[in-house]
Amino acid sequence: MLRVGLTGGIGSGKSEVSGRLAARGAVVLDADTAARKVVEPSTPGLAQVAVAFGPDVLQPDGSLDRQRLGEIVFADAALRAKLNAIVHPLVRDWMRAAEEDARKSHGDRAVIVHDVPLLAETGRSADFDLVIVVDVPPDVQADRLVRLRGMPPDQAAARIAAQATRDQRLAVADIVIDNSGTLAALGQRVDEVWQDLRAREDQ
Repeated sequence: MLRVGLTGGIGSGKSEVSGRLAARGAVVLDADTAARKVVEPSTPGLAQVAVAFGPDVLQPDGSLDRQRLGEIVFADAALRAKLNAIVHPLVRDWMRAAEEDARKSHGDRAVIVHDVPLLAETGRSADFDLVIVVDVPPDVQADRLVRLRGMPPDQAAARIAAQATRDQRLAVADIVIDNSGTLAALGQRVDEVWQDLRAREDQ
């Protein structure tokens, strides 16, 4: 079994790469999905978040108000670290359990891709057999956030600044996928990477 960490900055197209790897046969475990699961209503994770950040981060139905929480933590690095200290251990446990399920259902020849947006920030590159970084220049990130997601430019800049720098992500990369070009070019690059992953798994 080959354990791959996949990461990339906001707006890099990491989710597009993740989906294309899944279509080629990878088992993709999504840390964003895990982060939602561990703070669902009635979970210990949501209770910890509500205690740490107050009842204003809860919707009237008791679910997490993600927009409100995001407004709080993205403006303050200390509060972001406080949230991460709650959520990241729960996400790791969820991902570990999901990987074990994947191992049981797909066997030892599986290529398991952990889609982890904050892999560089959390210093987890050594947890994987190799790390893939989806890379685009910061100006492309900002353009995509404004043009495709409708973010105000200052909010896009703040979101990018809240993550690891481009150099920090590239420093942990074993494989880099440049996603600053066309979807056709991306598809060709993902094909090359998938062949590489299968060859490594067979070794």
